[in-house]
Amino acid sequence: MNQLRRMTRSFAVLGLSCYCGLTTAQAANVDWSVDGKPDLSDAAIEKKLDKILSDMTLEQKVAQMIQPEIGYLKVEEMRKYGFGSYLNGGNSAPYGMKQADQSTWLKYADEMYEASTDASVDGSTIPAIWGTDAMHGHSNVYGATLFPHNIGLGAARDPDLIEKIGSATAKEVASTGIEWSFAPTVAVVRDDRWGRTYESYSEDPDVVASYAGRMVKGIQGHPGDDFLKAYHRIATAKHFIGDGGTSKGIDRGDTRIDEQTLRDIHAAGYVSAIQAGVQSVMASFNSWNGERVHGSKYLLTDILKEKMGFDGFVVTDWNAHKFVDGCDLEQCAGAINAGVDVLMVPEHYEAFYHNTLAQVKEGIIPESRINDAVRRFMRAKIRWGVFSRGKPSERLGAQHPEWFNAAEHKALAREAVRKTLVLLKNNDQVLPVKPTSKVLVAGEGANNINMAAGGWSVSWQGTDNTNADFPNATSIYAGIRQQVEAAGGSVQFSPEGSFDNTPDVAIVVIGEQPYAEWFGDSQNLLFEEGSDKSLKLVQTLKAKGIPVVTVFLSGRPLWINPLLNLSDAFVAAWLPGSEGQGVADVILSKPNGEVQYDFTGKLSFTWPKYDNQFVLNRHDEDYDPLFPYGFGLTYGDNVQLKKLNETITTRIEQQNKDRKPLFVRNLSAGVKWALTDSNKGTKLIEGPLGVSPDGQSLTMQSVNLAYQEDGRKFSWSQAGAQSSAALQYTSDYKADADFDARFINIQVRLDQWSTSAPLTMQVQCAGDVCQNATTITRKDAVLQEGDWVGFSIATQCNTEALADTKPDSALRISGEADISLAVAEIALVKEPAKGYNVVSCQ
Repeated sequence: MNQLRRMTRSFAVLGLSCYCGLTTAQAANVDWSVDGKPDLSDAAIEKKLDKILSDMTLEQKVAQMIQPEIGYLKVEEMRKYGFGSYLNGGNSAPYGMKQADQSTWLKYADEMYEASTDASVDGSTIPAIWGTDAMHGHSNVYGATLFPHNIGLGAARDPDLIEKIGSATAKEVASTGIEWSFAPTVAVVRDDRWGRTYESYSEDPDVVASYAGRMVKGIQGHPGDDFLKAYHRIATAKHFIGDGGTSKGIDRGDTRIDEQTLRDIHAAGYVSAIQAGVQSVMASFNSWNGERVHGSKYLLTDILKEKMGFDGFVVTDWNAHKFVDGCDLEQCAGAINAGVDVLMVPEHYEAFYHNTLAQVKEGIIPESRINDAVRRFMRAKIRWGVFSRGKPSERLGAQHPEWFNAAEHKALAREAVRKTLVLLKNNDQVLPVKPTSKVLVAGEGANNINMAAGGWSVSWQGTDNTNADFPNATSIYAGIRQQVEAAGGSVQFSPEGSFDNTPDVAIVVIGEQPYAEWFGDSQNLLFEEGSDKSLKLVQTLKAKGIPVVTVFLSGRPLWINPLLNLSDAFVAAWLPGSEGQGVADVILSKPNGEVQYDFTGKLSFTWPKYDNQFVLNRHDEDYDPLFPYGFGLTYGDNVQLKKLNETITTRIEQQNKDRKPLFVRNLSAGVKWALTDSNKGTKLIEGPLGVSPDGQSLTMQSVNLAYQEDGRKFSWSQAGAQSSAALQYTSDYKADADFDARFINIQVRLDQWSTSAPLTMQVQCAGDVCQNATTITRKDAVLQEGDWVGFSIATQCNTEALADTKPDSALRISGEADISLAVAEIALVKEPAKGYNVVSCQ
């Protein structure tokens, strides 16, 4: 532990320092050495690596370094190239089946294993491995156990619990045939506006350091004992380095601090992960003092691999290489030369493979760098036993399907929920609630497992999920109901707070809607800015004289002074996951009034007193919180929280007054995708994947324009019959009568067009009548395969026919078989965008 103390001794001086004009390598005297690393050296493995590398062609080596995504990768392509690994993104599942069961994941793993070991085309028999974001349990898989997100686990202050969760997660991952987990996240968050704050254990590097190594040991096993044996998987410490320190909490932003601070604050988790033998480190999207981490040889090679002594491999984040100077989606010598070993290239993997080969042959990338990258990756694969375990269905995990959502894992998750809850207020000892009482359960989050799970749960952002996507989970309301009814009390449930019989107490469950990185970034810390729905609910109940216990679901501390003032008791429940009974275990007493479980959670993030305290961390010189780091009441505390200041000093000014987004990075409120087949059947879709009602005419999947999954690709497959993809308004859409929308802007990328049939784009349609339409044929030069092209389509062309009719869809694209195109950046605008193709009124 001496090394950990040395790593974290000097972070007390943060907060007001300026790091203007810093360069990335300005303090050669910073000690990055890591004591206590396990000796994982094995002469037999190194000899085997020598033989493998000497027998491999350059083509086979480059293929090992490239990681496609299953939404794009075909089995035939794995057989052709022999890629070293593949992944499922947050919105992908085998065969496009969001609710694919455990056996389906295993079946897909077998197919890819067999294709990768088939030497008939590429001459290689090296098995590929599958990587997945097992963020809080095996969280992308339908029906898995979902543990609390990291922010809640940080409040538990229980490293033993963390290792148990890592072990349970490894078992569930093993049962689906997957070898590699992209976890743990070891970010140390300094600005809570960041959309990934909930992925961090704490603002305090000591907590992160105490957890990171234990989670790695849970996933991988203990070096010298069960390391990478049996059900254990390859773990990934991420995102190296400084992801939690970006200016204004902007995802993929710039972390502007000196090297000593970078080490003392943001390296703490990597120290304990390396001490635990972590085999993979994921590079971070962010920059450090203006230089992208993915392109920094100083950080990835000089510091991580040499000074810290990391002997595993470095993997990129999703398409993150494209941000490196001189790189794009299809090539990046800069990242490889900087020290990246495996490149996550979800969609453009074929072009990347061929371009990398060419760059090696031209001397842009030294072959020695390729050899080092492949050696590092293959070393981890061999340590795990990729050559000896056989195909996934023959392994230990497949022999234990009961590991998936096992009863003991659910019990562990329930225990974790209990330990993560933090009691912020309990005036007049309202808690615990006797289960023999008349209880009203209210609030949008009470019976909403999606809100309790948050992002990275079955889908990436989590916005498209319903309770049906969590078949083995228990909502907070269900957990309360079970215990109250068993004790002889009564429960009324009403999200809006209505009741027939006056309750003794109301338990109101409210909080943030799900989000993940980028979309979760916020410009302030106001809860429900622009809406007072939750506040009005609590106000209404209080006006009727009903004591209110607020259970708050959130991925970060938020300024909630008005809610705190109204609530008699207030519990920070974070994002508890699938086992909502854990909340009931703590806030409900035994029938005789005795405490079941006391509150033990302590804040691992400081709670703000004022709405403009965006950067508020333990040891800041001007530290003035509402609830300090480490705060958390117990039932033994008799503390009366006085009325808090409710003055709001920050407001987000209206942005982009000249455009109204419809699909810009994500769907706007009141808009859904609609896929209509030739039989006129229509299916509405909020998520990233979908197929028309007939199951074949038209499919939709996510693609990337500028950000992860910010586009949608549509593929038509029925010849001689038109089907359409539309951006359809729902009853929830709120049109702005004062906004004079004259055009719709849209980016379009042609991916395939091997038919003579035309493509039609229509805008602002009501039934078959539209404001404007344009027809494009294959002979038109406006669309070129693989290129994004902008269109500004006039929207006030048929105003007389549509004078008294509201449009039902903003955009409709119709086509036939063998056409595939992607769309992105769709918005109503006042003027055409510069450089776009303008479609005037026809």
